[in-house]
Amino acid sequence: MAAGHDVDAARWRAMFDQAMARIAGRFKRVEPRATARAFVLGLLSGTERKNCWRLAEQAGHARPGPMQRLLRSTRWDVDAVRDDIRAYVLEHLGADDGVLIVDETGFLKKGIASAGVQRQYTGTAGRIENTQVGVFLAYASRRGRALIDRRPYLPDASWCQDAGRRTRAGVPEQSQFATKPTLAGQMIAAALDAGVGASWVTGDEAYGQDPALQTLLESRGPGYVLAVACSTRVRINQGRTAARADAVANRLPASAWHRQSAGAGAKGPRCYDSAWVEIGADGHRHLLNRRNPSSGELAFYLCWSPRRVPLSELVRVAGTRWCIEECFQAAKGRVGLEHYQVRHSTAWHRHITLAMLALAFLAALAADATPARTAQPNRPARNTDPIDLTVPEIRHLLGALLNPPNASLRRLLHWSNWRRHHQATAPRSHYRRGIADPVTG
Repeated sequence: MAAGHDVDAARWRAMFDQAMARIAGRFKRVEPRATARAFVLGLLSGTERKNCWRLAEQAGHARPGPMQRLLRSTRWDVDAVRDDIRAYVLEHLGADDGVLIVDETGFLKKGIASAGVQRQYTGTAGRIENTQVGVFLAYASRRGRALIDRRPYLPDASWCQDAGRRTRAGVPEQSQFATKPTLAGQMIAAALDAGVGASWVTGDEAYGQDPALQTLLESRGPGYVLAVACSTRVRINQGRTAARADAVANRLPASAWHRQSAGAGAKGPRCYDSAWVEIGADGHRHLLNRRNPSSGELAFYLCWSPRRVPLSELVRVAGTRWCIEECFQAAKGRVGLEHYQVRHSTAWHRHITLAMLALAFLAALAADATPARTAQPNRPARNTDPIDLTVPEIRHLLGALLNPPNASLRRLLHWSNWRRHHQATAPRSHYRRGIADPVTG
């Protein structure tokens, strides 16, 4: 199938209209509804920085005011839009192999006023940085993957116990400290209550080490494959012996290890040597051991399922965890998930949610444009076949299909002049605040 046959400009425009119509009822007035449409179009455009200034320029506005009001003061139900995105993802990507994935990502910041910001470790930078952290829930299936929920992480001492700081950042008074696994459990429970038909949940060590999250999942039904540290102690021999996970793996005979594929990668199947050990008497609880055949590096997962499953299923779910990393990469690099320049909690939620909508739309287009051959996994692709349309390629094409170039020299110069004037006044305002309030300035 030629690549051109996968791209139907009229259909893509119609699908965008349908996606925006889905959330239209969350806006009480036509003006913010139109601004939200322009905002999402801007997120899908090739604009380098997707903040309110650039999005307003992309939309043809004379000032960034409408975009800024959309994030801060306009009345609309951001959590209802979040629910619409979740339903939209299930409609376009839902499949019987669906997996819910939890993870957090960091948003590097320079100041101290943004909701939840402090010096803390973030995997985004790989070190302790001044950052905001958001915990996210993704849905992944053979049809695609997308983010479906988000929660900001608020550190306890520096935010939850500081009422004045919370008020200045717009954090609701009723907000209480919650660990990242607790936030993940809230999102998973909300997704299950909404009818998300996922049979599995997976996450990294930050979530695998939390007994409360394991208890929640076992009470609600979906199985889990959660990464744990090598020092995690498990009970083997029908509960008679306790041992570290790495000690259990090192005692396994060579015959216990099986080469299994954890899913397709950019260069072909991602194969690992995998072995499992029963750690419960009912056959539903296992320690999954995974070994990199090249480096010998080991990884460990606590697994539970309401029914007996083969080793290959646990390996598949463990491999699915990386889908949320791909979501973060696409959301940050393609639709401006981290490009916001806002401090207020409401504005953070709104920008993040609209970026999630843009990513979900790209994932829906990718699923819709996938050639029929992918429905026949045993049929090899012909040498003349292109790869399926990817989210980055679709976002690139949308820049021409949904955002035709319409910038005149006069408009470009207008925005350049406006930005430079604003950038000249901003430092003066900052210095005045610093003189008036040397503590917070």
